[in-house]
Amino acid sequence: MTSHSPRPVADLFAADGRLKAIPRKPARREALLAHLAAALFEADRTYSEPQVNDALRSVHDDFPALRRYLVTGGFLSRTRDGADYRRQQQPGSPGGAIPAVA
Repeated sequence: MTSHSPRPVADLFAADGRLKAIPRKPARREALLAHLAAALFEADRTYSEPQVNDALRSVHDDFPALRRYLVTGGFLSRTRDGADYRRQQQPGSPGGAIPAVA
């Protein structure tokens, strides 16, 4: 299996809709984060940290890690005090991960 075509994120979820594990590979994690941001958070809406935690807790127990990945990956923005979160509009990159800016 040497092909690098992106796999769907559906195989990361158990039958009950919960995430089996947070992927270690950056490209898989980026695909998952893009999916979670689109599925759990509406654009143009502000969320409190407890609302973000509750949404992420619905898919995985390690919601602090998911929240951190979403923020550091640019999928969610948050205010300096961490009180408010908003979904970011990502530039489309069909077929793969969003390039890292480092």
